[in-house]
Amino acid sequence: MPIQVLPDELASQIAAGEVVERPASVVKELLENALDAGASQISIRVLGAGQELIEVSDDGRGIPADELPLALQRHATSKLSRVEDLAAIRTLGFRGEALAALGSVGRLTLISRPSDSAGGAQVQADGGRLGQLQATPAAPGTVVQLADLFFNTPARRKFLKSEPTERRHISTLVACYALAYPQVRFSLEMEGRPTLHTSGNGDRREVLSVLYDAHMARRMLQVDAPPGAIQVEGFISPLDVTRSNRSEMTFFVNGRWVHDPALSSAVLQAYRGMLMVGRFPLVVLFLQLPPEMVDVNVHPTKAEVRFADRDAVFSALQRAVRRALLAYSPLPTLEPVQAGLAWRPLPVQPEPLMEEPVSLGLATPEDDETPPQAQPALPGSGVPLLRLVGQVGAAYLVAEGPDGLYLVDQHAAHERVLFERFQAQRAQIASQTLLEPATVQLSPAQAQLLEPQLNVLSGLGFEVEPFGPQTYRVRAIPALLLGSDPEAALRAVVEDFEEDETPLEREIEARLIARICKRAAVKAGQSLSPEEQRQLLLDLEACQAPRTCPHGRPTMIHLAIDMLERQFGRRGVR
Repeated sequence: MPIQVLPDELASQIAAGEVVERPASVVKELLENALDAGASQISIRVLGAGQELIEVSDDGRGIPADELPLALQRHATSKLSRVEDLAAIRTLGFRGEALAALGSVGRLTLISRPSDSAGGAQVQADGGRLGQLQATPAAPGTVVQLADLFFNTPARRKFLKSEPTERRHISTLVACYALAYPQVRFSLEMEGRPTLHTSGNGDRREVLSVLYDAHMARRMLQVDAPPGAIQVEGFISPLDVTRSNRSEMTFFVNGRWVHDPALSSAVLQAYRGMLMVGRFPLVVLFLQLPPEMVDVNVHPTKAEVRFADRDAVFSALQRAVRRALLAYSPLPTLEPVQAGLAWRPLPVQPEPLMEEPVSLGLATPEDDETPPQAQPALPGSGVPLLRLVGQVGAAYLVAEGPDGLYLVDQHAAHERVLFERFQAQRAQIASQTLLEPATVQLSPAQAQLLEPQLNVLSGLGFEVEPFGPQTYRVRAIPALLLGSDPEAALRAVVEDFEEDETPLEREIEARLIARICKRAAVKAGQSLSPEEQRQLLLDLEACQAPRTCPHGRPTMIHLAIDMLERQFGRRGVR
């Protein structure tokens, strides 16, 4: 095939592929245009998860009628005019590609009216073909409507995720920008229902309750570094609130949402030594630095940046986060000898180790006329009869078996017990109505995750009903979880959603059961009475796969007698 210049329509669609990856990309570009226009109120309306319609309206400066057709052309912008301007960009948009890209992959209508104009005007672009300019009634500001996204590029539409996933991306993006610009009033409506609304009063913590929930908003730690060339402010989670991935680490640089591994690394360095391996904090941080210190012209999506002094930014961010952690969560001190661990042997006359024993949802011999009987050892999978010795570190049970010592992770073990009980009753899981329904407020993104699973949860013994925007009421839970926190069980469905659950990836119900059991299981650091310890061991022995939790982590460590003798020099020493 000979070399030839591509048609403008094809070139525009290729360029659009770098800017418009999914419906959330459309919302991001239009939000940034509205913010650059000085909007104090931005409304977003979404239908069909963004494929059917995305509409963004604002009360900003507006575009003069004679400039509307020019706004839909590639590389047309009012935000810079000289090469030198690239060295100090102060606006969110500057490339002049967004509207042209949107008009090439959808049916775009642009309506605008400057505040000093008597009337508005509109222009359309249908798959890259520009329509005629027309006068139209309009309020001051701009309205952009994009219908039938990717109608002319079906291959792109085929690679979109499910509608709940695409809606979740949109709601998360809008919530983050609302947090970055708390002085702007944001509203989001999806599929005809209000999803997000902020007051625009400038209170970031109030907006934080929309991004997460009111309880989490109160718990987040505020970061407010002393004034300097690099300013850092925002919120980070306390040490006991973590996730299994980095998806909730959000960074804004000069008002722009960016993805930069160096920023994540700086935060993790500040948390170093304070979090468990594989756990990550929740952070929403805003960095402000001179425009000449950051290059935003790295990628068409403007989501990547480069810093002129990367080490200075890294250090400023790390110090700010560490200072907040030490101020709100001082590091614990450990005695060098005891190291905070204490053995809890089984007393001769069993007495509760706590004034009020913890309810685990575990049956005791008195509660069940036919308690589970211990099974003989099965090669490679089962466990032998175990005799309880005690609890160590309020996290592990110590037990003696015929072939050595066993250390049992009480959380992982209880996960396995609950999971197999669920599986055994899966055909008809008993439900227990709560005396007082539990009301649970979720973030917009979490609500989008929960909606498609309500029918599945109903089959698992839950009775959950919508109770306002992002709010749900739990009226009943599975009888197996009686005594557990219904709110925690529901949140297990939507938190840490990308956690590695490979053994269960082909079965949505089993995956949800495993997640719920993880949240409902007894936690590390929770003291158990001797009776609860003993019953947990009996229940674990009766499991079909007692050696791992539903996510594949080990429930126990075996210290063989032979190994103990070698360690104490009783065997193999000359």
